[in-house]
Amino acid sequence: QVQLVESGGGLVQAGGSLRLSCTASGIIFRMYSVGWFRQAPGKQREFVAGIASGGSTNYADSVKGRFTIARDNAKNTVYLQMNSLKPEDTAVYYCGVSNSWGQGTQVTVSS
Repeated sequence: QVQLVESGGGLVQAGGSLRLSCTASGIIFRMYSVGWFRQAPGKQREFVAGIASGGSTNYADSVKGRFTIARDNAKNTVYLQMNSLKPEDTAVYYCGVSNSWGQGTQVTVSS
């Protein structure tokens, strides 16, 4: 049974930074791609960034150049470094692996 735990969210001013973490258990983590997604109030969940088992990455256009995804297989953890945050980045951020989701972590960016 896959379990995912996100952390690192919070309240930050526009232009600030946060680093989110997603720690997995119940899977051979290094074998899986991991994605970060977000859902703002009244909107559908959307893709933010992904990292494959081999380390290749991809990003939504809205976050390219500002967000960086990385993984540490020894810690079963994926990180999302978020810089130059904007109010429109406000959302609950979720990580997803193998059709499983964490509980999410709230990110709020004030203007």
